[in-house]
Amino acid sequence: MEIKKTLTANPKPEPNWQNLGFGSVLTDHMFIMDYTDGVGWHDGRIVPYGPLSLDPAAIVLHYGVEVFEGMKAYYAGEDKILLFRPEANAKRINNSSKRLCIPELPEEYFVQAVKELVSVDICWVPKLPDTSLYIRPFIIATEPQLGVKRADVYQFIIILSPVGAYYAEGLNPVKIYVEDEYVRSVRGGTGFAKCGGNYASGLAAQYKAKQLGYSQVMWLDGAERKYIDEVGTMNVMFKINGQVITPELETGTILPGVTRDSVLKLLQSWNIPTCERRITLEELHKAAKDGSLEEAFGTGTAAVISPIGELNIHGEKINLSNGQIGPLTQKIYDSLTDIQWGRAADTFNWTVQV
Repeated sequence: MEIKKTLTANPKPEPNWQNLGFGSVLTDHMFIMDYTDGVGWHDGRIVPYGPLSLDPAAIVLHYGVEVFEGMKAYYAGEDKILLFRPEANAKRINNSSKRLCIPELPEEYFVQAVKELVSVDICWVPKLPDTSLYIRPFIIATEPQLGVKRADVYQFIIILSPVGAYYAEGLNPVKIYVEDEYVRSVRGGTGFAKCGGNYASGLAAQYKAKQLGYSQVMWLDGAERKYIDEVGTMNVMFKINGQVITPELETGTILPGVTRDSVLKLLQSWNIPTCERRITLEELHKAAKDGSLEEAFGTGTAAVISPIGELNIHGEKINLSNGQIGPLTQKIYDSLTDIQWGRAADTFNWTVQV
């Protein structure tokens, strides 16, 4: 794939590297590639970051036809920049695209575009501990059409943002509100796809949780409100009686997280028992009450690993791990981030140098 490059004539000033926050600072450039029915994906280009020109009737604006990804680039010292399992994100965006009738993107195009854009904006990769360059690839239906249909015109776009910790708490345990009014997804829906509609439908519950002092919501299944699905921006795992349990993917209602899969592989390499199955809220509540729930944590690209220190279940506040990060959660975080930042040998061949 040939990628044309037009560099900005007005570079942005450096951000406050000590206080990046998450997702509010954008870099100098972005990648854009077009799709036209009958032609395919074409005209890949890196251009100065700026507003998009969209017809007011663009399908994405009216029917939400879009998918996106989240990934990171890490400074590994000596000007070495690493990506973490970019091919997994390439596969997942195509799986999401199939569900929304978006044409698939050749995986090698996806990885090449990410690498070249990061190379152009390499000075934006932060170097301080626990910082990284967040990468947001997305595909939108740009065809102007006030009718529900499979679009004939799309754009694949990538933007970059230097970031700090996703949660203000950082690696300190977060408080999670178990949502029992709203639902996020159902069997046969788009729960497994990374599309904006899943997140938009969760805003009311997330706002309610924030008002009550909670960082995020934990979703239950949409049919019975009985089984645990995932946390709003993370997959979730529980260590119960020495075994790490996480909701299974077979229901099609939760996102197949890249970090989730990486954590399971890490645990298996340590011979720690793992299980992917449906887990009821009642079972979790009982385990929390009798002490067999030893640790709970979320996994995701944005937060990496986020220990859970409190659950609000039907108004009952349940403290976990005495509000402290558990030893296994800490080990997972340290091991995973050591690989991502190039501080430890990558025996899984997960990292790709830019």
